[in-house]
Amino acid sequence: MSEPIFSGNGIPHEWKLPPAPPWRQFNGGPVVEPPSAGDVRELYPNDLERARTYRAHEREVELVNVALLLRRPLLVTGRPGTGKSTLAYAIAHELNLFPVLRWPVTSRTTLQDGLYRYDAIGRLQDSNLAQHAASNDIGRYLQLGPLGTALLPYDRPRILLVDEIDKSDVDLPNDLLNVLEEGEFRIPELVRLAETAGEVEVAVEQDRARVRIREGVVRCRAFPIVVMTSNGERDFPPAFLRRCVRLDIAEPDNLRLEAIVKAHLGEEVLAESAELISRFLHHRSSGEMATDQLLNAIFVSMHSDLTRSEDRNALAERLLRTLTAAG
Repeated sequence: MSEPIFSGNGIPHEWKLPPAPPWRQFNGGPVVEPPSAGDVRELYPNDLERARTYRAHEREVELVNVALLLRRPLLVTGRPGTGKSTLAYAIAHELNLFPVLRWPVTSRTTLQDGLYRYDAIGRLQDSNLAQHAASNDIGRYLQLGPLGTALLPYDRPRILLVDEIDKSDVDLPNDLLNVLEEGEFRIPELVRLAETAGEVEVAVEQDRARVRIREGVVRCRAFPIVVMTSNGERDFPPAFLRRCVRLDIAEPDNLRLEAIVKAHLGEEVLAESAELISRFLHHRSSGEMATDQLLNAIFVSMHSDLTRSEDRNALAERLLRTLTAAG
């Protein structure tokens, strides 16, 4: 039996995807080189820590691999603090695909925010000063956003985290449909110049190098690994859900909490944390809580002498309050 592409064990390894389904194959232009992450420990220390300490459940491993095989976005739903966003970093770490492209979503976010940014005012001001505007200078005022960068024709997929998509305007999920289905988009400002400037160099997300855009079209070769997170605060349209692989992350039980504490703080700390884990689970039964509250409580208890607290249990209790109004 073949090994899964994503194992969820936090160990980087070589991997290769089988050919995509015929309906999910893309033919983007000349290959774009991914950014050189260099020493990930120095450039992305927090991302690396999140990735290495993540403990994936069997169902998570299964559905991540389904999304990889089908070249479909993974819609991850769960309560705050259950590790939805961290899953993207765990995939990146194990598959050697750092850095993660992150697109945080708010109620004001539009599709274009993710695709590209165009500084039209800056270009107009500069052209007025120079009293002319060369058609090929437009690239100086364009930068691809996280989604636009993920859709460049890389030979291996980039990982895109679309964080808290349920906080978006009601139109954004529908606006994403065509881009995620076709694996491409057009930049109108460049399409209009296609005859006079066939190729334009533009800036991209998380990379100092610039890339060439031909005739205003960005088209992927390897469909990006898209992880979209949701706190379950709203429903999504059926057409959007049909194009996603859906994963609901449950709150970690006692055994998984022990594994998380051990991964973050070590075996010795785990041996002294049973009572706090039990108290955390008790509080969580009556209200919403995030796993990092437990980690915070354990860490502070380890250094309670530095807080001038005479009662470290009372101190930990203050950090283990539920996130709901009643807490």
